[in-house]
Amino acid sequence: MILLYHGGTDKVARPVCKFGRPYLDFGPGFYLTDIRQQAVDWAKRQAVDRRLNPMLNVYSFKQEDAIVRYRYLRFEAYDEAWLDFIVDCRQGRDVWLDYDIVEGGVANDRVIDTVELYTLGFLGKSEALGRLSEHQPNSQICILSQEVIEEYLEFLRAEEL
Repeated sequence: MILLYHGGTDKVARPVCKFGRPYLDFGPGFYLTDIRQQAVDWAKRQAVDRRLNPMLNVYSFKQEDAIVRYRYLRFEAYDEAWLDFIVDCRQGRDVWLDYDIVEGGVANDRVIDTVELYTLGFLGKSEALGRLSEHQPNSQICILSQEVIEEYLEFLRAEEL
């Protein structure tokens, strides 16, 4: 069992996958991280944008059990497979449909410019991968199946920041 965090401006005691925007890094799922500070920073950014209070939701996740039973994909680095998957998802291709859980680095402010330049054709794949290799991936886990949420993700608490 691991602790996971979801930053935002709301208490999310009963997460619903596919509730958010459709063209995100790993598809339309419920996004979490095992890095508390990453979730705190995201919550604070969302709070400023929405003019609301930041909220950190904390969950326990039976990851070992879930990844054995469900279709799981993990990206270890900002590599070619990660780049192709991110670009496909952000362009509306449903490559995420083959998975229930996807884990890997976030296409955040540090790397999104490279992804965008590659997507627009201003960078070749090898140059984009070279730039991405300079960054240490942070962590996100996207749960794409409501069954996984119901069976393996337990809400523990919400903390107002």
